[in-house]
This record gives sequence, C-alpha cells and structure tokens, in this order.
Amino acid sequence: MSVQVEKLEHNMAKLTITVPAEELNEAVKKVYQRQKKNISVPGFRKGKVPLAMVEKMYGKGIFLEDAANDLFSPTYAKAYDECGEDIVSSPKVTVIQLQPDQDFIYEAEVALKPGVELGKYKGVKIAKVDVEVTDADIDEVIDRERRNNAREMTIEDRPVQDKDKVTIDFEGFVDDEPFDGGKGEDYELVIGSHSFIDTFEEQLIGKNIGDAVDVNVTFPEDYHAEDLAGKPALFKVTVKGIKEEQLPEADDEFASEVSEYDTIAEYRDSIREELAEKKQKSANDEKEKAAIEAVIADSRMDIPEAMIETTQQQMLEEFEQRITSQGLSFDQYKMFTGTDEEKMLEQIRPQAELRIKSRLVLEAIVEAEGIQATEEDFEEEVKKVAEAYRMEQDKAKEMIGEAGKEEIMKDLAVTKAAELVRDSAVEA
Repeated sequence: MSVQVEKLEHNMAKLTITVPAEELNEAVKKVYQRQKKNISVPGFRKGKVPLAMVEKMYGKGIFLEDAANDLFSPTYAKAYDECGEDIVSSPKVTVIQLQPDQDFIYEAEVALKPGVELGKYKGVKIAKVDVEVTDADIDEVIDRERRNNAREMTIEDRPVQDKDKVTIDFEGFVDDEPFDGGKGEDYELVIGSHSFIDTFEEQLIGKNIGDAVDVNVTFPEDYHAEDLAGKPALFKVTVKGIKEEQLPEADDEFASEVSEYDTIAEYRDSIREELAEKKQKSANDEKEKAAIEAVIADSRMDIPEAMIETTQQQMLEEFEQRITSQGLSFDQYKMFTGTDEEKMLEQIRPQAELRIKSRLVLEAIVEAEGIQATEEDFEEEVKKVAEAYRMEQDKAKEMIGEAGKEEIMKDLAVTKAAELVRDSAVEA
C-alpha cells in the first residue's frame, strides 16, 4: 500500500491511497467466503458454487464494492499513521479506481491541524467577576429548600391563582377539528410553569372548580408539528381540582429538620460558606473562559470547515449519550423538542468553533512556554480514574495504557496553560 499527500488551501489535504491488486483480490475472496452460503447456481449445491463460476454468472465485479468497504478502515488507518500529517477531521472519500485485478485507488480529503499565530496571552484584560454572597442568594437557597419540603393543600374555597397546581381535562381544536395529541384527562398543570403554549395557563387564573373554560391560543410559528405551526386553536378546558403549596416557616425548627444545625442563623452561615466556595469556583471558570476568548480574539488561525463539521458531530454524539443516560432515546428527545439533527448541528456550531479555537491557542501556549505535565500530575489522574471506576490504581493505569497516558499528559499540559492565562489575566 502507498499513500501520497497533496496539500490544499485552508489547511486541507488530499491523501491518495493505492492498495495493490493482490490485496484487493484477497479481500474479494474473503467476501466470497462470507457470502457463498447464500449463493445458488443451478447444478451446484447451495454454498458450494466456486468463485470463478459466481463471477462468470454475475460479473467479475460482484464482490468488489464489499471488498473495498472491508479494505477502507485498515488501509486508511495505515495511511493516517504513515502520512506524517496531523489530521483533525473525518475523511471525505472518493473512489478513483475499483476494477477487477487492478490496484484499488481512492482519495481521502481531510483537514489538517491549523497553525496558530499567537497574540497576547499573559495579562489579558477581562471583566471583573463578582464573588460576593448576598442575603438574597441565601434566601434563594432557603426558599428552594422550603419548596422541597412544602405540603400540597387541596383548595376548594377560592379560584385558581398563579403558582397553583390545577387538575384539568382538555381537548384542543383547530378549524373546529380536534387534532392528535390535543386531548388530556386529569392532567396536572402548574400555573406559571409555561408548560403549555402561549397564554393557556394565564387564562385559567380566576376560574373555579367545575368551570368549563374556552382557552384561545396561537401555536408558535416554529412549532414542531408543521400542520399546527402558527395556527389559532381553541381548547375546551374543565377545571377539576386546585392545589397550592404551603411552605414551612424559615425558623429554627425548619433549620433543624433540613440540616445539621439547630438555629436558622447557623444554617444561613453554612449556606453562605458553601455559596462562597461555589461562587469562587464559578468565578474561576468564568475568568478562564473570558481570558481564553481574549487570547483567541488576539490570535490568528485558519480553521478548515471539515474540522468544524467533525467537532459538531462529536458534540452531537456526546449530547446523545447524555440524553440516553437519562433514560430518554435520542429520537424521543427530538420528537418532544420539535427539533432535528440539522438544527442541532447549527445550534452547536458556535460552541464547536470555540472548542476548536480554545484548544488550538492553549496548545500553542503549551509549546511557547514549554509547559509539561509531571508524573505526579499523571498519578493524580490515575487516582481519579481508579476512584471513578472503583478499581485498584494499577488496574486503572493498565486500562489507560501508553496511548491513553500520552493523551492525558497532553490534556494536563493544556489545563496548565489555561490556568496560566487565567491567573495572569487583569480584571478591569
């Protein structure tokens, strides 16, 4: 096998990969062996038809496409290693030659890691980040805990108010016709949650149990069901029940029930301390992000489109994994949110570009500053992996392997570069 590299504009390259005819013929034989049990030819038992007879009956190229598919992964992987280029995208493949008894030739267009012309990266100016913990911040935490410990009380002597949980039956109509998904019974809806479209919830305020209400709304123009998008609708609603949350008083008794402290004053002090720690960590993250963006703004790099597309796809796959881990299929998520992969990729694009630019400038700083991760740094990472997977550190190190260690060491060096940028930044 041979590979030729042609550099293109905007950090793109074309790899021309030539696979000898002998390898293609061997791949054809393997495909034949895999598929022969399904081949029938008069005069032969099923699965016993010779390769030459199959090619005579159906053409010599019958197995070529499958053979080429089998050859692609190993030959591209070998070309990737041998070409000496830093490839940062998935390949776009074009078959140049695929004929019986001839070399298999294909081209793979790829993005190469762009060079970076670093601007200023020490002492960049960023906005000051507020880390003060206010009484309002503490009140918000306490109110959230009060809501977590609230009791639901059934209401019978007043109409619906904001924040009430109402039980309703409803049926929706567009152009006087019911539509799919527009009907529900004994549905619990929190007023003000904006779970329903338009002003649906607000129109229930002031209604009493037993009231039949005509609720008029308009579906959003970008509503996921195209047959409903932008259309006015009438919902016939019956109010069947009203509940309200009764919050406990924020006093010493409450503090002793929800925390290890005896008084509300002690509980507030503990919240203040915890919030201060969280705000400082959040501030460090904000400072780091702002400082890196300032470095990016003062640097120059030509990012190939294929690199962005590959990163978008990676981020979409990461998101899909997170959704799946929460017990929801990706198809269900798209249905519930009225989106599709094309829209999601477009939404992800700015984040993908920022991820690429951040990594590139930080790697450039690593090189400029000669930053290196130490063995002690690596051992700390191994410890974290071992704890996460509940295994011995030696086993974790074995699982990581040499290639994994190399990647971890790079990531640790990049982390140190980010800290350098953040810690040297000037808050204005």
